[in-house]
Amino acid sequence: MTHDVRPETASSRTSPDASSRVDAATEADSSAGTGADIEVDDATAEALGKLSEALETTERARGHLYSFHQLTGHADLQLDEAVELLRAAGHPEMADMVTRELIGLDVIPDRWTFQIVEEYEDGYHAAFTGVERRIRERLAGGRRHLHEARMKKRRQG
Repeated sequence: MTHDVRPETASSRTSPDASSRVDAATEADSSAGTGADIEVDDATAEALGKLSEALETTERARGHLYSFHQLTGHADLQLDEAVELLRAAGHPEMADMVTRELIGLDVIPDRWTFQIVEEYEDGYHAAFTGVERRIRERLAGGRRHLHEARMKKRRQG
């Protein structure tokens, strides 16, 4: 779950009743941004919630790509030390093998990891975020996390 910090509203500041504050906060969550006047039924909110969850999964995958990129780059740089140590230990032919066959090797044909990350971001990830945003704008006036806002309202009473 994410925590969305919103500015206090007049009703949340002046209402001594906790449930009134929850209602005001939920109202602010559901009416924030453009398109506050668009009514969103439960089935649509659930569908938008699943689309948002799928987008969040791609964000996690993108993070793993960055880990893959950094770890692979680090491994490649560690090979420099391995080559030095092999030479120092009297194994120049093995050092040459590492240099020739591993250092700077493409991880897939014609691609280093940074290129994979860039192509993911510019292709799949950009398309995914664009489609999610257009659907959310059309069906919910751009409002995000409707499903979670409704869950918050239900769980907090």
